[in-house]
Amino acid sequence: MAGQSPLDAVDPRLLRLLREELVAISRRAYERGLVPGVSGNNSLRIPGTDLLLIKTTGCCQGDMDTADTVVMTLDGEVLEPGRQPSKEWRWHSAIYRARPDVGAVVHQHPPYAVAFAVANRVPPVVHTAARGHLRRIALVDLLPAGSEELADQITELFSDPELRVALMREHGTIAVGPDLRTAHYRTEYLEDNARVALLAAQAVALSPHDHVRLAEDLAPLAEDA
Repeated sequence: MAGQSPLDAVDPRLLRLLREELVAISRRAYERGLVPGVSGNNSLRIPGTDLLLIKTTGCCQGDMDTADTVVMTLDGEVLEPGRQPSKEWRWHSAIYRARPDVGAVVHQHPPYAVAFAVANRVPPVVHTAARGHLRRIALVDLLPAGSEELADQITELFSDPELRVALMREHGTIAVGPDLRTAHYRTEYLEDNARVALLAAQAVALSPHDHVRLAEDLAPLAEDA
């Protein structure tokens, strides 16, 4: 019918639940220190459609409510007038078009992972949880946020059906998954892996004589009374 919006075909109850889930996961990320200020953005594919639900621009993930979410088409048409999507929507949309298996995209700024991204390095995958959940980590070049060039490079990387996570140089992280919670958990594993990699490097750098010394190492043992 003329004038009908693609949003009209979405069950309002389902849409409400999806908004609430997007808010809950975004707040969790902020509370766990994975994103500061108004940075980062998460999205999910509305099942059975070519629509995505994404965070609006300029809002803090820790303060989000359902009014801070917006539905748009994969082609970039905003279906809820008055709500402006994150400027990163292009590469969210591009990932969904390239990867039918992806149901959600999570973009955060976790500090240990970003430390590697600032150093233009990919952390080694250092523990079994990361090997199982992440498999490998890609690196995205430094390009203007929200640009088509950035979207093109991210699309090329995530066209690999095996890729689950990537670092954005001097920026943040991207994780994808079949659903929002899985993508979020992959971000947590990515950050934990980066933290452990840095701690392990510090431990290896210690000489045998630089280990932590407890008080009993420095004084004779007290005799039993």
